Amino acid sequence: MADALKELADWAQPLLHKLQPQQRRAAMREVAQYLQRSQVQRIASQRNPDGTPYAPRRPRAQLVAKSGAIRKQMFMGLRKLRNLPRRATADLASVGINPRVAYVARVHHLGLRDRVDRSDPTSPEVQYPRRELLGFTDTDLQAVEDILLQHLMDG
Repeated sequence: MADALKELADWAQPLLHKLQPQQRRAAMREVAQYLQRSQVQRIASQRNPDGTPYAPRRPRAQLVAKSGAIRKQMFMGLRKLRNLPRRATADLASVGINPRVAYVARVHHLGLRDRVDRSDPTSPEVQYPRRELLGFTDTDLQAVEDILLQHLMDG
């Protein structure tokens, strides 16, 4: 995937420099907006960038709702747009994770060990399975190419 991303950057860079800075900024803004939506949808569908499903949650009593059904959606707070801020300039488009939720996202993204309740020192440590929260799919790369080509043809 990193190779495909590098190829896309190498392909797009000389073409984008033919555009005016405000046109490049508009293109990057559209790319960042697309990537932000794409990441939110992928996290909501609980899939890694390669298409594999997230490792399932382990059952816990606190996750059982009043009706007895387990709440299955992970990362509901992380999927909010304020927690996945986008940034666009004439030279870059990025989607990141808000620093307030970055610790939890990092633990899950990398599959690290952490306490279940960080405020309780007696809380057990758990090895969390790796769940890739941010990443590019092949569809994302194709969509970015399409967005950039559209801006090149318009500009």
